[in-house]
Amino acid sequence: MFKFLFDSDTWQEIYGGIRKNKTRTIITIIGVLWGIFLLVVLLGAARGMENNFKNIFGDFATNSVFIWAQRTEKPFKGFQKGRSIRLTTKDIDILKREFKEIKYLAPRSQANSTIINGIKSGDFNISGDYPVLDKVQKKDLIYGRFINDNDILGKSKVIVIDEEMYKQLFEKDEYPIGQYIISNNINYKVIGVYKKGNINFGDDAYIPFTTFQQVYNRGNQISWMMVTAQEGVDINQFENDLKLTLKNLHKVDPEDNRAFGSFNMGTEIGKITGFLTGMQFLTWFVGIATLIAGVFAIGNILLITVKERTKEIGIRRAIGATPREIRQQVVLESVFLTTIAGMLGIVFGGFVLFLIDYFLGSGPDPTLLNPTVNIPIILIAFFLLMILGTLIGLIPAFMATMVKPIEALRDE
Repeated sequence: MFKFLFDSDTWQEIYGGIRKNKTRTIITIIGVLWGIFLLVVLLGAARGMENNFKNIFGDFATNSVFIWAQRTEKPFKGFQKGRSIRLTTKDIDILKREFKEIKYLAPRSQANSTIINGIKSGDFNISGDYPVLDKVQKKDLIYGRFINDNDILGKSKVIVIDEEMYKQLFEKDEYPIGQYIISNNINYKVIGVYKKGNINFGDDAYIPFTTFQQVYNRGNQISWMMVTAQEGVDINQFENDLKLTLKNLHKVDPEDNRAFGSFNMGTEIGKITGFLTGMQFLTWFVGIATLIAGVFAIGNILLITVKERTKEIGIRRAIGATPREIRQQVVLESVFLTTIAGMLGIVFGGFVLFLIDYFLGSGPDPTLLNPTVNIPIILIAFFLLMILGTLIGLIPAFMATMVKPIEALRDE
């Protein structure tokens, strides 16, 4: 087999057959090329969508639920509908005790304030938070650190500001850590500067939760909470159980769906993940179907070629060529065409992904981020193409071995 593979006469005959049918060969190669090109581009685009999704939600604990209090829509146990509900730190303690499924629980308070640094000032949202927030939503710190437990215990007058706030209140390249800014006539020491992620809740600056409650006279009331479940927890049931417990604590009708608002990030991410999985399945289906169609086109072309070369095959058989040699040549031609088409398809596909990344993957708001295809997947697709090319080549190869020298010469 290897001797036959490196025989110059074999390749001369293959080249001669391709040269006689240039147009037909080019059309055949384009059919297979398009199949693997489409597979590469679609897989790369799907990966770009997945990367962009991870970039948007990457700093969040994805199995999280956000809960806030609203007004009741039903009367219950002597209370009229329309009653305003307030979440408290007592609710937080009870939820931590009752739910072993909780991994992180971050109570939050928020207010708007004018912040001043010398002659510069601006209106910003200040949030009172615990250090656990950095675990639920990881902060991309540029300078300094985030709030720690000592800040909470000491009710420290410290603040972590975002990058835009830093640019508005400080001079360019001025080092902010250790400097003081003023909010509500109180001096806060800047301990950190962070870069906002793709998802935020209107937060511009963070101070210790205990400091916030004291400065803004919130007592034990909180604005809302972020709850992250342990891995493997049914996030939808978890959300329902949390809200039902809060309804019991605040004497709200269990069927009242307005008293507590919530946003289930796990559910929303699950929808996007399901879409991406479906997209990848569709990509493989379309790509492989197109590959198979292209390979079948090669088989049809070779069948026509065998018929056109009946006299040539008959002469080769008459001068001693064995059926195996005839079969090997036809199969080799099939594999050669699929290999050339596959390599060109991969190259063109990679070039198109480069263009997609250049035009759609850059900037502050990319559409497809780093649309690439893993090399093992490319190799699997390429070898699958070669296997299909070999199998489809067996059909015309078998037909070629059926040609009898005398009948072939008589037909011509």
